[in-house]
Amino acid sequence: MKRRLYSGSDYRRAQTIEELEGMARRRLPHFAFQYIFGGAEDEVSVAWNRKIFQTLRLLPNTLVDTSKRSLSVPLLGADISMPLIVAPTGFNGLSWPGGDVALAKAAAAAGIPFSLSTFSTSLIEDVAKAGGRLWFQLYILRNREIVKNLLERAAASGFEALVVTTDANVASGREWDKRSYRSPGKLTPRAWLETLLHPHWISQILQNGMPQIANVVNFIPPEQRSTARRTVFIQSQVQRDIHWDDIRQLRDQWKGKLLVKGILTPEDAQRALELGVDGIVLTNHGGRQLETCVSPMEVLPGIVREFGGKMTVIVDSGFRRGTDVVKGMALGADAVMIGRASLFGVAAAGEPGASHALGILRNEIDRCLGMLGRRSFAEVDDKILFRG
Repeated sequence: MKRRLYSGSDYRRAQTIEELEGMARRRLPHFAFQYIFGGAEDEVSVAWNRKIFQTLRLLPNTLVDTSKRSLSVPLLGADISMPLIVAPTGFNGLSWPGGDVALAKAAAAAGIPFSLSTFSTSLIEDVAKAGGRLWFQLYILRNREIVKNLLERAAASGFEALVVTTDANVASGREWDKRSYRSPGKLTPRAWLETLLHPHWISQILQNGMPQIANVVNFIPPEQRSTARRTVFIQSQVQRDIHWDDIRQLRDQWKGKLLVKGILTPEDAQRALELGVDGIVLTNHGGRQLETCVSPMEVLPGIVREFGGKMTVIVDSGFRRGTDVVKGMALGADAVMIGRASLFGVAAAGEPGASHALGILRNEIDRCLGMLGRRSFAEVDDKILFRG
């Protein structure tokens, strides 16, 4: 049977994030899709991140006039159109040419912040042209000249917040990596063969070679800029012995808003507060780091009880539906970060696909609020959750 080539217009048929996921799976080579989709080891954390939402049931009020609804919420000093933030994700150029810029434009059009990864494949300055509220995510690197350069460029380009990721200093057991790569940056023959079955992706992505880590590449020695060698170089640059003094130093360096991503305990939240951070992101890295890790949704209520109002509390990991977002907000989050949900959109159709993904979530959130008998998130609290 003749293989049907992927059509970029297919994304308009998607009614759910799951359907966009299926389109992304068909369009991308297996190794590229697994980079988005896969988790650590047995992927128990990935599954639990989704299952936790099934344990929380909604309790609506009826006979409430919800004909006029607003999804906007305040976040770090200004309103956003709905309680979503596009999370920082690396190597987005594997999903779509200029994937970071596409996501940033979609987020700006939707009126929500976009977070750019240290390991983006688009330049900070190019992403800044997308406009909107921009955040920069930092992996603390051994070469502090690289860090200084990234922070200065992000500040000069108008990025309002710095998000420091703290839960990836130890390389995780992503076993799908070992199946796709015979060594860092070198695909197995089987992975290359499967990639050849995606000519549309090859013509889009590989016509100029594999995407580069754009904002760091100039610091890589010229003799190490091949795909394999630069992968090894970047891995070697991630600082493994990060500690709270690093956050203290970054608080002194960065004059904008500062958030720490990777918090799951009250003790760590307290340390962050004492160091003057503006917010924390509760996350288990989407199930990609510590296997069988607690879901951020499980610890969210306790963190909010102790620290809500003292600093911004954001939650991520596993959010795929509008009802998921409403449940996170009901437990006290100030906003929700989404990673895979928006990536499936950009992987399916670039900027239009990313916008479609955000539109799906907006419609689901809006519908959920209306059926709950709530007109805005000011009326949402844990009373909408059934605890029978």
